[in-house]
Amino acid sequence: MREALGRHWPEYLIEAAALGIFMMSACGFGALLWHPDSPAAQAVPDGLARRFLMGLAMGGTAIALIYSPWGQRSGAHMNPAFTLTFLRLGKVQPWDAAFYAAAQFVGGLAGVVLAAAFIDPALAHPAVRYVVTAPGPSLTLAFLAEVGMTFAMMTMVLNVTAGPLAKLTGLFAGAIVCAYITIEAPISGMSLNPARTFASALPAMDFTALWIYFTAPLLGMLLAGEVHAWLKRPRACAKYDHENRQRCIFCGKPAG
Repeated sequence: MREALGRHWPEYLIEAAALGIFMMSACGFGALLWHPDSPAAQAVPDGLARRFLMGLAMGGTAIALIYSPWGQRSGAHMNPAFTLTFLRLGKVQPWDAAFYAAAQFVGGLAGVVLAAAFIDPALAHPAVRYVVTAPGPSLTLAFLAEVGMTFAMMTMVLNVTAGPLAKLTGLFAGAIVCAYITIEAPISGMSLNPARTFASALPAMDFTALWIYFTAPLLGMLLAGEVHAWLKRPRACAKYDHENRQRCIFCGKPAG
């Protein structure tokens, strides 16, 4: 533990900062697009159009973080389910996985708290609710949707990062996030990420069906990893963007 912390603490802090920034973006755009007094919300009354704009914003934020120097260094996991799947595949060491997951939870929560310091009470308004991820009318459908979405996302990452289009993995991920928010959000709230859901749930004190968001994303991504291993497909390193000048704590690639 001490060795991992002493050598890899910058990557742990980056993971915390990355999800924190992602959540600050989600809070800001959520308030902009859903608060009833917002000019943007008044200009775009249609829910589907708003979700598309939110999808563009969050997909763009994810892409920017993945290809930023920080994201290139840590791998821009930003999701405990993502990290634990690569742990299962033998691409992440146990202490790195533990510190990554802890950093993601702390960083995501810090991002929402910091956003609230600037845009409360807009963020606390019932129409925004700290951008919580809440299920639609059917808990079963919400659970299955989260499993399916995370399975598809992880399958994409595992296959694209190991192929000739590896540099485009982050772009594909951002596009998928945009599509999911636009189409699927009314079914499950579109989480994909236990840390992302927790970051909004705690300040909002809204833990509706929290079990879905702690189990379904992990199940979906782990299932994708098991299928990938069963098919004996090539396994790339545990990063969205590996071919860059940043060091890699997973495979030992030095900086430069």
